[in-house]
Amino acid sequence: MSQERAVTASAVPLEELSSWPEELCRRELPSVLPRLLSMYQHSDSWIEHIQILKIIVEMFLPHMNHLTLEQTFFSQVLPKTVRLFDDMMYELTSQARGLSSQNLEIQTTLRNILQTMVQLLGALTGCVQHVCATQESIILENIHSLPSSVLHVIKSTFIHCKNSESVYSGRLHLVSDLLQALFKEAYSLQKQLMELLDMVCMDPLIDENDDILNMVVVIHSLLDICSVISSMDHAFHANTWKFIIKQSLKHQSVIKSQLKHKDIITSLCEDILFSFHSCLQLAEQMTQSDAQDNTDYRLFQKTLKLCRFFANSLLHYTKEFLPFLSDSCCTLHQLYLQVHSKFPPSLYAAGISKAQQEEIAGAFLVTLDPLVSQLLKFQPFVEVVLDSKLELPCELQFPQCLLLVVIMDELPSQPEDVQTLWCTESQVSEATTRVSLLKAIFSSFEQCSGELSLPVHLQEVKSKGQTEVAVTLYQHVCVHLCTFIASLHPSLFPELDTALLNAVLSANMITSLLAMDAWCFLARYGTAELCAHHVTIVAHLIKSCPGECHQLTSLSVLLRRLFFFMTPPQQVEFIQKFSPKEAENLLLWQYISFQALPAELRTQTALEVSRSGTAQCRKWLSSSRTLGELEALNTVLSALLAVCNSASEALDMGQQTAVKEVGSQLWALLNIKLVTGQPYVQQTLCLLLPLLGFFIQTLDPQLVSQVITLQTSLLKSEPPDHVRLAVLDFLSSLGKLFIPQAIQDKILPHLSSVFALLLADRNWLLEQHSLEAFTQFAEGTNHEEIVPQCLSSEETKKKVVSFLEKTGFVDETAAARVERVRQEKGTFWEPFAKVTVEEAKKSSLQPSAKRARHELPLEEEYRSALQAATAALEAIELLLQKSPPPDWLLTKMETLQERIDKLKHHVFWGEN
Repeated sequence: MSQERAVTASAVPLEELSSWPEELCRRELPSVLPRLLSMYQHSDSWIEHIQILKIIVEMFLPHMNHLTLEQTFFSQVLPKTVRLFDDMMYELTSQARGLSSQNLEIQTTLRNILQTMVQLLGALTGCVQHVCATQESIILENIHSLPSSVLHVIKSTFIHCKNSESVYSGRLHLVSDLLQALFKEAYSLQKQLMELLDMVCMDPLIDENDDILNMVVVIHSLLDICSVISSMDHAFHANTWKFIIKQSLKHQSVIKSQLKHKDIITSLCEDILFSFHSCLQLAEQMTQSDAQDNTDYRLFQKTLKLCRFFANSLLHYTKEFLPFLSDSCCTLHQLYLQVHSKFPPSLYAAGISKAQQEEIAGAFLVTLDPLVSQLLKFQPFVEVVLDSKLELPCELQFPQCLLLVVIMDELPSQPEDVQTLWCTESQVSEATTRVSLLKAIFSSFEQCSGELSLPVHLQEVKSKGQTEVAVTLYQHVCVHLCTFIASLHPSLFPELDTALLNAVLSANMITSLLAMDAWCFLARYGTAELCAHHVTIVAHLIKSCPGECHQLTSLSVLLRRLFFFMTPPQQVEFIQKFSPKEAENLLLWQYISFQALPAELRTQTALEVSRSGTAQCRKWLSSSRTLGELEALNTVLSALLAVCNSASEALDMGQQTAVKEVGSQLWALLNIKLVTGQPYVQQTLCLLLPLLGFFIQTLDPQLVSQVITLQTSLLKSEPPDHVRLAVLDFLSSLGKLFIPQAIQDKILPHLSSVFALLLADRNWLLEQHSLEAFTQFAEGTNHEEIVPQCLSSEETKKKVVSFLEKTGFVDETAAARVERVRQEKGTFWEPFAKVTVEEAKKSSLQPSAKRARHELPLEEEYRSALQAATAALEAIELLLQKSPPPDWLLTKMETLQERIDKLKHHVFWGEN
């Protein structure tokens, strides 16, 4: 009888099966299920497939053994279900292009497919709900076909819905109701699946099994879905991410080695940047809009909340899986840079209001600093941030500088080994070197030329309890650098010394200045002995410089500044060690301000420098006056000028007269040919002009006339800029001078000519100095009749009037200035060349190796005579190798040497 009933049951039509009572379904399950599964596998009709699937799920699934669901049902049905869904999706996409309101056949076909797909998703939802309802704890292996199949179908559905505008070619409204139903069904199915997966339990003691791999596949499938729905439903997107993070942490102990952490971090960072950019766009729209739209503001707040959620998720995930994030450090680094590149005060930031800036900073940006704190101890992150070959585009250079400052602020609270990791250089591999944090700070700061020149301002609290104030980037970096130096571990002092010295020697002026400021802080913060030690080191470095170069300029400024921080006893020791009585030490005293010395010591030292300097000048004047000795003479003149500028009150009348006399005698040797032909002579002129200008009231009028006459001729030959600036310095001092009537005709015409030439100069720096010098002269001179004569053209007159009235400036808006600076930075920025010692030697003020050749009538005779003299000397050299020299030879050679020196003198000074 039971066999007869089984046969009868197996032959029941599908329509009748759907009306069977629950008890009959339970009883007939063993006989009916195989038939239904067979029909499902062999059916060619989508409608029949869905009908069979719904009957199995609704009528018979509740009566199956939950421990054998995978073998008896899921593994046999779901693969075919996925293929069926893919076939329907293909058909749907293929025919969608032909959809129109006139073609009812295609419209009906597409709507039927969509309805079938909605039913298929409903059946899968029933499978998931059943598993959730019948099991308190789920072993993933027992249902492993279900999650993978469901996730595949969900992803395909979301992709189709996302691309529906393009798929249906403007006819979306004909199927929009069913697409909406499809999306809702997929949405509901995913929520049910996440509820199911939340019930999954995994044995933490098992390292390798199928459950682990299945869970990893599930998490990464959900990750793929996140990338699809990110722009479709923000809340659903966030909930999916929340689930991914939750499951990753829940099963952390067993899946941590299998997860593709880089994919998760990359996707999370991409979503952070996408939501952040959306937030900025909304803020910018509100700023540009006159009326405050509450709808826009609510959307802005919602998007900002999403930013914060993603950032906190990243923070949480990073904290738990940090050891596995080696290959994600570059992505995390770029995230920080990209965010700050789009946010004020970056030159590339969106234009948003102050209120929105504060909201974004308070809700979102505050989460990035804790992220950096977590990564501080992670060596791969250190190597990414401090990579010696790190090349960043213009818009990311400023954020890099901010990041390094944040790291610098965090390090004092870290253990010594972490500080050492950041502050020491290391060879990571053959191709990669990790620079020290201090070196990176200076290098990054150097690249922020646009931000420094604008300048951008950052908000900073100067002390606890006070409101924020705006500070420039220079102030921001300098203050934080000095704070870091104050807390630096003693074992890292050598790295600090190296970084400061290298930065001081940098070719970039603003970087060198920052290093000097930090060094001066160190001198004040440290002990007096440390300051004295540093001054001595800098002094020796200056004395070892090969010639004029930017390194020497920077070291001289540093010496001048550090000297102010020395105690009087240490200053006395310095004077004894580098006594100005010794000519070789005048090289140092030209850079020292005598105002740094106590009154009595200032007077004593200034007199020593003055006496030593005038003595050296007289010695040079009484010698053969060769070109090789001119460099030392310039050093002496520079030292005398330093005394006049900072300790003139220390010089008595006799010493002032001595300085003035040697200056006058030296000027008498200058001529236009010398000055235009030799850089060292130009330097001599540039030193003599301010030195003579200091004594302008007591100078011989004839000498003043000679100076102005030479200047007139010199300017017509277009000398270098530094020579013209020296001329301007002298001219500005002439306003104090009353010129005697007898010599006015010689001086005033030349004076007006010189001013006219300089005021017409197109170089903006020289133009500014010319206007300042002319104004100073015009305001002080008693010879008012000369002032109009200096204004040789209408253009010059307008220029002077604009300068005096402070008009004629370009009216540039703040936005226009930012745009200009941004373009300039993008166009002109290049890494500054590292100047080596050899390059410094080449760039120093050396005499010309070869003069420009002029074909003179007697040139061949000169060459022939010189060759004959050379041959005669070679002959004497050969004779000395053969036999001892006669007694008279040495006397004759000394006489010959004197004649050679005289000839050199004639050649150099152009005398006949």
